[in-house]
Amino acid sequence: MMPVEDTLVVRDFVEDDVSPLLELMLSLAEFEGYHEQFAVTESELRSRGLGDDPQFKALVAEYSGSPGKLAGMAVYYFVPYTFDLRPDLILKELFVADTVRSAGVGGALMQRLTSRARAANCRRIKWLVLPDNVRAKKFYTSLGAKHDSSWETWTMQLSRN
Repeated sequence: MMPVEDTLVVRDFVEDDVSPLLELMLSLAEFEGYHEQFAVTESELRSRGLGDDPQFKALVAEYSGSPGKLAGMAVYYFVPYTFDLRPDLILKELFVADTVRSAGVGGALMQRLTSRARAANCRRIKWLVLPDNVRAKKFYTSLGAKHDSSWETWTMQLSRN
């Protein structure tokens, strides 16, 4: 647990966050069981997440007394418009470091993400949850989110040529 005098700061990810953001992504890959397939590098995070036309955006959380050590992340992107001509915000990854779980980091990230979605005139935020991640489901339910049982997730693997 972080010292009480530290203030939690949620902000956009910047160049200095590349290495610690990659560490959180690796931790998430281990937690969700796809560490063996994880292929993201620092170079890819820079080229795909920073610059004039990033493919994704990320919010990071850190405590003021621990600069450079990220407490959590929310990686997201926008689908420009859907059936109602309004964008969707897609939350790709939300992860909080083990040492600060249940300390409000996830809630702070989701609050900032919700503000971003509203500012972009989104009607909804969408994300996936592993079926056995009961703790995450309880957390999302506490925020007012609901499981959407009207849709199923389908995947088609493409071979690399």
